Amino acid sequence: MACEATAYARAGLIGNPSDGYYGKTISFVFREFAAKVSLYESREIEIIPSLQDRSKYRSANELYEDVKNNGYYGGIRLMKATICRFIEYCREQGIALEDKNFSIRYRSSIPRRLGLAGSSALITATLRCLMEFYDVNIPRTIQANVILSVESKKLGIAAGLQDRVIQVYEGCVFMDFDKVRMDRDGYGHYESLDPTKLPKLFIAYRQDLGEGSETFHNNIKDRWESGDTEVVQAMKDFASYTQEARDLIATDRGGEIGPLLDKNFDRRRDLYTLDPRNIDMVDRARSVGAHAKFSGSGGAIVGVYKDESMYNALLEKMDEGNIALFKPTILATH
Repeated sequence: MACEATAYARAGLIGNPSDGYYGKTISFVFREFAAKVSLYESREIEIIPSLQDRSKYRSANELYEDVKNNGYYGGIRLMKATICRFIEYCREQGIALEDKNFSIRYRSSIPRRLGLAGSSALITATLRCLMEFYDVNIPRTIQANVILSVESKKLGIAAGLQDRVIQVYEGCVFMDFDKVRMDRDGYGHYESLDPTKLPKLFIAYRQDLGEGSETFHNNIKDRWESGDTEVVQAMKDFASYTQEARDLIATDRGGEIGPLLDKNFDRRRDLYTLDPRNIDMVDRARSVGAHAKFSGSGGAIVGVYKDESMYNALLEKMDEGNIALFKPTILATH
C-alpha cells in the first residue's frame, strides 16, 4: 500500500498572534507552496532524509548559508515526533494499529523560517498519510490539536492552533479560540469563509530573514500568563480586529479590511521588537497605498492592494529590495 498527502503554506490574514492566547484569527492556505509526504509499506520503519536534512557540504560557506536559510533542523525530527504522537493518540483512544511497517519521505517548497507554516504543513501531511495507511479517522477539530501537540509538547516549539486549523480545514477560516469553549471542548469555533469575498491579496517574502517561531515569540507567553496588562490588552485588540474583518467579509465588504491589517501590524510593533527588514517590507507596501502585516512570525507579509496599477507599483518597490511578491491562489476547503 502506498499513499501521498499534501499540506499547503498558510498566511495569517489578521489576528495573529492571538491564536495562542484565546484570541481570534482569520487565515487562508494557498497553492504556491506545499509540503508533500509519501508513505509506502516496507519491511522496516524508515524515514528517508530530504535535501533539507543533508549533512554533507562542499564547503564551510555552503553549510553556513544552508543553516542561515533553513535553520539547524530539517524535517526528520518533525516526522519522528508526528509518528510518535500518532501512536500515542491511538493508544489513548484504544485504537489497535495493524502490525505493518512503512517508509516515509517528504519534499517541501515552502520557504523555511519565514512564518508560512512550513513545519506544521509537514506534520499535517505526515499525519494524513498515517491516518490513511492505518485506516484511522481523526476528526478535523482533533487533528489540529494533535498537530499542535507535536510541536508544543514533543518538540517544545512555541505555537498556537491557527496554523494547524487552517491546514486541516483549508480554504479561508475564521477561528475563535474563546477560553470557555476551549476549556469545555478542547477546540475553538471554526467557520469557513467564502474566499471570493476576500479583497485582492498579495504575499511578499525575503529569503535572507529566517527567524523561526521559537525566536519570534520570545517572552510574550510568560508575560501573558503573569497577567501583564499590555500583553493581555494587545491580544484582545487583535481579536477585535479579526471579528470586525470577519463581519465585513461575511457581508460582502471584504474590500474594507485593509486598514484593520494596518492596525494589526502597528499593535504588534508596539508589543514586539521587530527586525527592521520586516518593517521595511510593510513600509514598502504602505508607500504605494497598500495595507500589510506579518503573515506569521516574521519574514513574510500578507497584504491588500486596490488594483493592477497598485500591484505593479508593489512589484517595483519589492523588486528594489530583492523581495519576492505574488498573488496567492487560495485553496478550496478540504
